[in-house]
Amino acid sequence: MIRNVVGSVLALAGATAAVWSPFRAWYDGRHGSDYPIEDLFTGITDTGAEVIGSILLPFAFAALVTVLGVVLRSRVLVAAAGLVVLGFTVLWMVRVGQAEGSLVVSGDGRGLGDGVANAFGGGILLLLGALVMSGRARRHRLEPAGPPPTHPTLDGPPPGETPAEHPYDAETRSMPYAAPGRFDVPAEPPRDDGRDERPRG
Repeated sequence: MIRNVVGSVLALAGATAAVWSPFRAWYDGRHGSDYPIEDLFTGITDTGAEVIGSILLPFAFAALVTVLGVVLRSRVLVAAAGLVVLGFTVLWMVRVGQAEGSLVVSGDGRGLGDGVANAFGGGILLLLGALVMSGRARRHRLEPAGPPPTHPTLDGPPPGETPAEHPYDAETRSMPYAAPGRFDVPAEPPRDDGRDERPRG
């Protein structure tokens, strides 16, 4: 939870710095909002641009992705926003370097301005925010229990079932104290040899 809060703050701070950067000086006092977005693909020119059609456009898109990533607690979206900001900043530097012959940094307002630093800082903060965030908590789904075993086990019969009765169980239960008759040797019946066993008078 704390990691998500800290990561979200870093990400939102980075998105704010990236959106604010085009309104600062980028090179030789020229603001980033004065560079048309198409110049990043065709080459830097002296033609001005509307604010909405300037380099602000990809940064505003990255800020929108950042807000969505913070709401959804998605590290991937926040990291993608950081890569967009850094990617367009590096692309701008490549185009300006090709147009100017070289990139210089000076303290008299010439060369790279603080707008580029804000863009770079915003992109790095977005990546740090994505790194710090823990993302959404994963819920472990329990596997459904399989059907109860139908064969006898060492733990006894399955719940809800009674063991199959042996054909002789009813007999033994009906005579718990009698000797099991099925295992006794049958006694020899008395012989009838025609003798009268009654006492003679």
